[in-house]
Amino acid sequence: MITSLSNARVRSVIALKNKSKERSARDVFLVEGVKMFGEVPLSHLAEVFVSESFYNTYRDTDLIQRVPSCEIVADRVFSAMCDTRTPQGVICLVRQYHYKQMDLMGDGTCPPLVMALENLQDPGNLGTILRTAEGAGATGVLLSRGCVDIYNPKVIRSTMGTIYRVPFVYADNLDAALKEFRQQGIRLYAAYLSGSVEYDREDYRRGSVFLVGNESRGLTEQTAGLADARIRIPMCGQLESLNASVAASLLLYEAFRQRRGGT
Repeated sequence: MITSLSNARVRSVIALKNKSKERSARDVFLVEGVKMFGEVPLSHLAEVFVSESFYNTYRDTDLIQRVPSCEIVADRVFSAMCDTRTPQGVICLVRQYHYKQMDLMGDGTCPPLVMALENLQDPGNLGTILRTAEGAGATGVLLSRGCVDIYNPKVIRSTMGTIYRVPFVYADNLDAALKEFRQQGIRLYAAYLSGSVEYDREDYRRGSVFLVGNESRGLTEQTAGLADARIRIPMCGQLESLNASVAASLLLYEAFRQRRGGT
């Protein structure tokens, strides 16, 4: 059992929690909590750490027995390894996913539905968008390099397991990636405050990409200029815009509604 904060493996986990470069260098990310631990594909599972009290409670259950081995950590040390204030007793290191843009196209059973994000900064927004994308049947998420690290622990928690299932790609050149979609006959829709058409007036039953920008600045003019249509979400009151994840949810579920035959 690990009992010291100076233990090399403990320090390594703390570095993974705090540093994107460390996660990239080691090609793993950190997952906390019972639910997400239980859903980790074993093919991607690298290491498991459990608190002493957690192990004493669950050691004979399927939750622990499903993994080949786990490292037991004294409760006080385990708390320091966690990103949450009330740790659930289990942390695992998971191998990162490596998708290509073609993976965002889906399996061919339905037209592609992609959420493209430009310079999104809030971890909670990104995690929520990924989760919503899965629920609405999106085939993938495209991100600009200016977006928050998808392996940030706060993003991972917000996805509630979607990180294991929805393909995502960081585009070194967002413009080029979007133009590649257009070349394949997929229409681009920019969420834009001064859009010329309300979002529920377009037809998303064919291949579609929604473009959503930074929380405070929205889409850059350059990216919005690539869109086939600039769409807006109508609002009452004095609001200028909605939260990015709320806006993305409305767009994705409008496509979901249309594709299920809604009128």
